[in-house]
Amino acid sequence: MQQSPEHTSAPSPEKKREVVISVRNLEVGFGSKTIMKGLNLDIYKGEILGFVGGSGTGKSVLTRTILGLVQKRAGTIEAFGYDIDKIPETQHRLLERRWGVLFQQGALFSSLTVKQNVQMPMREYLKMSDRLLDEIAMMKIEMAGLNPDAADKFPSDLSGGMIKRAALARALALDPEIVFLDEPTSGLDPIGAADFDDLIATLQKTLGLTVFMVTHDLDSLYSVCDRIAALGNGHILAEGPIETMLASDDPWIRAYFHGKRARAVAGEPMRAGEEEQGKAMQTGTER
Repeated sequence: MQQSPEHTSAPSPEKKREVVISVRNLEVGFGSKTIMKGLNLDIYKGEILGFVGGSGTGKSVLTRTILGLVQKRAGTIEAFGYDIDKIPETQHRLLERRWGVLFQQGALFSSLTVKQNVQMPMREYLKMSDRLLDEIAMMKIEMAGLNPDAADKFPSDLSGGMIKRAALARALALDPEIVFLDEPTSGLDPIGAADFDDLIATLQKTLGLTVFMVTHDLDSLYSVCDRIAALGNGHILAEGPIETMLASDDPWIRAYFHGKRARAVAGEPMRAGEEEQGKAMQTGTER
């Protein structure tokens, strides 16, 4: 029976965050090597989640497992409320249209132009005229911060930063709700990396995106990430805002977020002797 307005329950004072991706008890391995075991992680709607971990701990593997590119041994993965192992292929393809991916090094098709690369997801999932494909591709290219003349260039003609932006334009081709970014600022100079971070933050706010960012870039973690999850020993060591990471007692997390580079990013003073060591290293480089 429908309640009258005066009997309607009062809203909760704290709005519960909507989970876009939910990973539970995940186990992934290759041969006799186990990469992840008992991993639990939620990705919330509208956040930029930075995902960190040591080399070889499985950061990119988790992304590929969520996307269905790597087979898991155990556990469940839910995307937009659907268990991806229990839905038919037709529904899975509909889910795939709701996410975009920027792989490491861009992973552009070398034989296609930037515009053709951006059009690939649209050609696979949608039926559009060539004119409309061109219009949308150019819009995505501009959205990613590239000049229009980049559309007809091949990946071999692009700089590292332009490749990242072209790959981002392709990731945005289907107007996704969540974007997976795998080391998006890797290989970029500090100015280019900062510009890319600004672009991600702007797109997230403008489009209402959820962003899952695999990164080792401390500047990105401090400047654009709402929350951080640290991977180690096959599971999540800690998760939360940057303050949670800084307060963690885990040895790896402390080394990562309190090391010399981390203190430089955070503006913390160096310990005794570190400044002289840094000057000595700089002098040696100048020589």
